[in-house]
Amino acid sequence: MTNDDTLTAARESFSGKTMTETQLKQAVAIADIIHAEIQQSGSFIEPLTDFSHAFARSEKFDAMRAEKMIRDVFTATRGQSMNQMREGLQAVAENLPDTALARALVCAESIGELIQAAPTQPFYLAQDRAAVTLSAEFGITQNAAKALMSEVFEQTHGKELYAHGKELEEAYHKPVREAEIAARKAEQLQSRSRTRSYS
Repeated sequence: MTNDDTLTAARESFSGKTMTETQLKQAVAIADIIHAEIQQSGSFIEPLTDFSHAFARSEKFDAMRAEKMIRDVFTATRGQSMNQMREGLQAVAENLPDTALARALVCAESIGELIQAAPTQPFYLAQDRAAVTLSAEFGITQNAAKALMSEVFEQTHGKELYAHGKELEEAYHKPVREAEIAARKAEQLQSRSRTRSYS
């Protein structure tokens, strides 16, 4: 769905018909954030409550009305309610095909490669990338993908994925990161001394 299609769908929702252009764009942006949260954790109540209060703060409607507006816009732009999306992800996670375990192991093992390969990256980023890949392939949350990767990695290799990833991060990413920080500090010092000599 293009940005224009999303706004059109939102505008045609029950609440969308009464919103100003700015309110509509804000509601769409909030719906996108909540969609990302559902994809990650399978939960939406806390961010929906928080964003409803923030949305209503500068408007002439209360948080309950703001929540209704956001829910309408979400359903209009996503083709299903927040709860339907959450339940759908949960149902898929409970009925994964046999191939999911093999793919989870491949994704879990790729984390080490991502940490070591240039440009190196910390464990949390490598794990996130692998989880996003696995979750997209099987239609599960990123948290469910992380849990599956950890479980299958430990069963196969006899050690925790987290501990393994942190060891690799310490050996490969940390030295590169520290060198980058030192180079940046040296550059800033050089830049400051040049500025002083000009003044």
